[in-house]
Amino acid sequence: MPFREINSKMVEATVIPGQRMFSQRGAMLAYRGDVTFTPNMAGGQGGLMSMIGRRVAGEATPLMTVEGSGTVMFGHGGHHIQVIALTGDTLYVEADRLLAFDGTLEQGTMFMGSQGGVMGMVRGQVTGQGLFTTTLKGHGSVAVMAHGGVIQLPINPGSPVHVDPQAYVAHHGDVHNKLSTALGWRDMVGRGSGEAFQLELSGSGAVYVQASEEKL
Repeated sequence: MPFREINSKMVEATVIPGQRMFSQRGAMLAYRGDVTFTPNMAGGQGGLMSMIGRRVAGEATPLMTVEGSGTVMFGHGGHHIQVIALTGDTLYVEADRLLAFDGTLEQGTMFMGSQGGVMGMVRGQVTGQGLFTTTLKGHGSVAVMAHGGVIQLPINPGSPVHVDPQAYVAHHGDVHNKLSTALGWRDMVGRGSGEAFQLELSGSGAVYVQASEEKL
């Protein structure tokens, strides 16, 4: 894992010659060694079609390519940071939550309506996250940002997890999501306001939940 957690809001990454990382612009706090930072609008691995897809989706977040030899400290906006290790599976996360990630990971964009059909589209409208989300696939680590800390909840077959959509951060694994309504659910037991929706995730994997309904 290239990231070392310094505290809940800062991580340190080791940069090795011949290997690159990507980070959100403005996320570098300090560095040691011979390290270069280059603007990158293509968004990492995935090529031209990935870049075009992200721009159409409105998911294009300005990134920096980080290369060289040394160590870099990352943090942004005082947000809490969660490091997620991928072992060949796919992470689904909003682009603006990405702090930094391995350059070996393949980046793409997924239409949320494909998970849950119309309800998947409704989820995008309700959460304000849009109809598309960023995907990172392969072997490597990802540092994501959240408000108030993050907890990882396992998702097991036959035991779906229900999450307040505003508290959702990311998920990985073979997981299907859908938005369902529950009259009075949010007013009675949820922490947000407005319509009573809950995000149901089923299958096999994990979901990351933040202790807040604030967007980054």
